[in-house]
Amino acid sequence: MSAVLVSPKTFVSEFPTWCPGCGDFGVLRALQNAAAKLGLQPHDICLVTGIGCSGKINSYFNAYGLHTLHGRSLPVAQGVKLANPNLTVIASGGDGDGYGIGAGHFMHAVRRNVDMTYIVMDNQVYGLTKGQTSPTSPTGFTSHTTPYGSAEGPVRPLRVALANGCSFIAQGFSADLKQLVDLIIQAIQHKGFSLLNVQSPCVTWRETILEDDQKIGVYEWWKKHLHNLDADPDYDRHNQAAAFAKLMEYDDIVTGVVYQEDRPSYQQYLRGYTDRPMSEMASPLDDAVLEQFAEQFK
Repeated sequence: MSAVLVSPKTFVSEFPTWCPGCGDFGVLRALQNAAAKLGLQPHDICLVTGIGCSGKINSYFNAYGLHTLHGRSLPVAQGVKLANPNLTVIASGGDGDGYGIGAGHFMHAVRRNVDMTYIVMDNQVYGLTKGQTSPTSPTGFTSHTTPYGSAEGPVRPLRVALANGCSFIAQGFSADLKQLVDLIIQAIQHKGFSLLNVQSPCVTWRETILEDDQKIGVYEWWKKHLHNLDADPDYDRHNQAAAFAKLMEYDDIVTGVVYQEDRPSYQQYLRGYTDRPMSEMASPLDDAVLEQFAEQFK
């Protein structure tokens, strides 16, 4: 972490090409603000993304970045963190990327508990490919792939993470910048795997939500229904049973920290674990191999 003062502008790269009104703008701004508040520099962060609208966020965030294959941001991000523990590693993507093709990686990243943050921009559609039904789309959702309404129930990422032992679980809303900045800071500071699911509306393919036979604007709907756990003085974020109960009570439509548990991260269980980056750990054997290789070009 650098002692040099930074501002959110430090992390501004090229201008985003998302649709006007996309919730991902709010996530990008919150991430830039959070990084500045933490006193990080661009060279302190590696942002690893998958494929999709949200997967383009590392092009717009000034730091190290890796744009990986669809659903593969988590294994790559874990490898980056294990190779260089000094980096603040953040994986990011959408609900299709993370809870569809990347669902297997998500499950094992949760239980492995590598010290990193996973930010998912959840808009309940495959936005980049014209609004098909995604893993988190509600039952009855109509799209090009489900013209008569989806017959499947949605994936519940917060409950999946909670059931499989995720040590930090939170949910934000892209239109609530103040809370989202705070949640990102807490997620990064947590020593273990942090899941931050962000309700990030798609105004192109899910502009409205049907309620009581009336269409309501997607932002208006979320603002109307979200329950802020952080504003509940009686809520115990360290109680797993209480977390499940709240998710069931509010049908997962919550914001704030859902659950947090302090326990050793994956790295702390590894034999011979060190905070030194692998690039600084060349062995005598490695040096000998390099010397032999160099001899071939003399």
